[in-house]
Amino acid sequence: MSNATLTHATNPTDLRSERRKVVAASMIGTTIEWYDFFIYASSAALVFNTLFFEPAGAELGLLISFATIGLSFLFRPLGAMICGHLGDLFGRKRILVATLVIMGVATFLVGLLPTYHDIGIMAPILLASLRILQGLSAGGEWGGAALMAVEYAPTNKRGAFGVAPQVATPIAMLLASGVIALMTIIAPGDAYLEWGWRVPFMLSALLVVVGLVVRHSVEESPVFREMEKKSQKARVPLVTLFRRHTPLVLIAALTFAGNNGAGYMIAGGFIQNQAVAPTNGNMNLTAVLISMAISSVSWGVFTVIGGFLSDRIGRRAMYLIGWTVLLVAIFPMLWSISSQNVVTLTVGVSFFAAGLGLSYGPQSAYFAELFPASVRYSGASISYALGAILGGAFAPLIATALVQATGSTTSVGIYLIGLVLVATIATLLLRERRGIPLDAAHEEEQAKPPFIWAKR
Repeated sequence: MSNATLTHATNPTDLRSERRKVVAASMIGTTIEWYDFFIYASSAALVFNTLFFEPAGAELGLLISFATIGLSFLFRPLGAMICGHLGDLFGRKRILVATLVIMGVATFLVGLLPTYHDIGIMAPILLASLRILQGLSAGGEWGGAALMAVEYAPTNKRGAFGVAPQVATPIAMLLASGVIALMTIIAPGDAYLEWGWRVPFMLSALLVVVGLVVRHSVEESPVFREMEKKSQKARVPLVTLFRRHTPLVLIAALTFAGNNGAGYMIAGGFIQNQAVAPTNGNMNLTAVLISMAISSVSWGVFTVIGGFLSDRIGRRAMYLIGWTVLLVAIFPMLWSISSQNVVTLTVGVSFFAAGLGLSYGPQSAYFAELFPASVRYSGASISYALGAILGGAFAPLIATALVQATGSTTSVGIYLIGLVLVATIATLLLRERRGIPLDAAHEEEQAKPPFIWAKR
């Protein structure tokens, strides 16, 4: 259904109200999903090496702890395939409700887990199992939330509407950092290790209830309703996607890999871990967490700017601006970690987060416009999941291993520059698709390859 058709078929007041509800549902639900994801990543950097992997020793235990972050990413493509396939068959809304429940239950159970001291090897096994559930949920979450927001949007405001699930990520990081920082004050030192770390996980149960209420209140995507009405759904969306659009999935994944790899320097706990390490001045943990929370505000503000500007100058141009800022900001961010000064750390990471936001804000609209309606959920979700594996899955682990091997963050900077350059090249390989019709009636136009070398 085109935006014009939707507007004529629906009372304008009701349409505006429904659009507001969809934007709120996309943002709130995705914030809760990523809050769950980020408190795990922060805990992996700060306490899980001691609580679950202590027999491995300090350095190896930290690497194993970071590896469990990456473990969930390996299961994201499976979650994306399952949820994308079902979402293209049965609708966006149902899958979004299911992913929220899975993520919430897994996160709450992490907060109840006994440690290695209590039950031995079963503790890390259970931890890894719950992390896998988080990965399956995250694999299907983003695509559905992004499409709900963008498919409801007016054609000239897709970037603005698509910001909703994008800005949820820095909001979730702000929330996670803030809650963990608060708990380090309420339960400092040994108390945090004993019980304080559990509270942020258990709070997830309350947040999930809020998210479910909000998501249940919205209608299904108009594009999906039109496909269902006209029986235009692909019979086997996954098969159709990979038979016709595999190169597009891979290139789209590479565009996200640069952003996700950079993002997990903040969200994956690498910066937090390095900032409190004795070799970098042993900064106060609570102060570092507050610094990360402030940096998340920068990430959020520039994500909104990136989404809104993409409606004016194009998704592709906005991405390229974001990549440029990230390239300039990488080494200042790394130098700020060893500054032994929290203000310097905040400025360095906030600058880095600005580039992150500018290249993250347009993503919902960009991915929605890349794929035909009948395979859009599968295409967007799988591209996102593969990009997360190539970029952020093991970025904290690789960065920590590089620091341990070289004694310097210079190698980390080179690694991040490589990721961003690959994403830049991938961006340049795709044409601008801003404004292309998203409804099922224009499936043939949507299916034309957007590569710069393809004939129009």
